[in-house]
Amino acid sequence: MQLIETFHTDRLIATCLRAEDYGNLCRMHQDATVMATLAGIRSDDETQRMLDQELEHWHRYGFGLWAFRDKLDGRFVGRGGLRKTHVCGHDEVELAYALMSEYWGKGLATEMAQASLQVGFEQLGLVDVVCFTMTTNYASQRVMQKMGFKYERDFVRADLPHVFYRLTAEEWQGNRR
Repeated sequence: MQLIETFHTDRLIATCLRAEDYGNLCRMHQDATVMATLAGIRSDDETQRMLDQELEHWHRYGFGLWAFRDKLDGRFVGRGGLRKTHVCGHDEVELAYALMSEYWGKGLATEMAQASLQVGFEQLGLVDVVCFTMTTNYASQRVMQKMGFKYERDFVRADLPHVFYRLTAEEWQGNRR
């Protein structure tokens, strides 16, 4: 499998998460506004454990989360990508994305999601991808819907109510015509 370490979109540069991203992730995980949609603020130790897990994921599977930076000034915008997860009793590949709050409302989550799905379906050959968020995270649900994800069910994760969506490779191709 070809490792896709970096790519770009119209406004963003993506690089696979690295140990050097720790400080940016800590800033994100300490932002109460951002973390209100991601099950709460994380300590620096929790962020380090998350980063270690993501680095291991890259090593094991050859894909994972990318750090996204603004093409113009190189500032950290957020993290997003694809990762294997166990959810609703099944092993799945999840589309995940999170942005620093100052970048909300600019279409960047959609840009990150679009690029990540393109890599997943067109380069990694994934059959389907799932996406989920808290029931109150309407902005994230809107991104999912724009990408063509179909709602499947409500469920509970980390003791919080979530919605679960899925997109197949066939649906992805149909949406791109």
